[in-house]
Amino acid sequence: MPHTPSPPPSPVPSSSLPAAPPSSPASRAAVAAALRAAGCVFAEDEAELILAAAPTPADAASMVERRAAGLPLELVVGWAGFLGRRIAVEPGVFVPRRRTEFLVEQALAQAPGAAVVVDLCCGSGAVGAALAAGLGEVELHAADIDPVAVRCARRNVADFGGQVHTGDLFEALPGGLRGRIDVLAANVPYVPTGEIGLLPAEARDHEPRVALDGGADGLDVLRRVAAGAPGWLAPGGCLLAETSRRQAPAAVAAFTGAGLRTRLAVSEERCAHVVIGVGP
Repeated sequence: MPHTPSPPPSPVPSSSLPAAPPSSPASRAAVAAALRAAGCVFAEDEAELILAAAPTPADAASMVERRAAGLPLELVVGWAGFLGRRIAVEPGVFVPRRRTEFLVEQALAQAPGAAVVVDLCCGSGAVGAALAAGLGEVELHAADIDPVAVRCARRNVADFGGQVHTGDLFEALPGGLRGRIDVLAANVPYVPTGEIGLLPAEARDHEPRVALDGGADGLDVLRRVAAGAPGWLAPGGCLLAETSRRQAPAAVAAFTGAGLRTRLAVSEERCAHVVIGVGP
């Protein structure tokens, strides 16, 4: 699904949309025109998604108004695409990014036989759900400090029997997981505090700051996760975290300093950088 920022234009009035059935060509053209006028770059694609999600023309008009007012498309339709799955999202939850699919792919390649998986800083639970789907039958846990994220994640990992916990990083996890985790995926916040204001409006204005703000250099949470991970990983278990190109050297150093065998995986196509650390 496109995740493109758009300027905050005036909302499109409901009366500007026809009362034709949402699936009609006339309705699709009107919705696309309204979205295009609002600055949406992928207006035709977004129109299709909105009309597919809208039960009635009135619902479609309301959804177009919210999109035109700057609400991220994923929050308008209620889901985000992630590795071929529809991940439920709701206002106040971090919307999973397509570049994070690279983290999941690296985890599956690193530990194809993983039996215990933890999605830390889980947000919507997209990473945990994708890992469980790729691995088959696993013991899946997810955790986040934000109760809204926890509620949303429970919806997305329910099909896999996943358990979701509320709390600050490892404090949220059941003690029985110590020394048993084969894959610890931590899509931590890594935007430097001073750069939050430079984010696209869709992220800056609609996603929780706790899911974005990584401290002065963006690596505060990553360092805490790296330091705590060895006590939770199973023998040979792996920790994976997303970071940026600029932060990658310091992130690798944090993993290495925690005693993990570390490497950096990069996807230039997706602008994705994933630090992978393997326990003894």
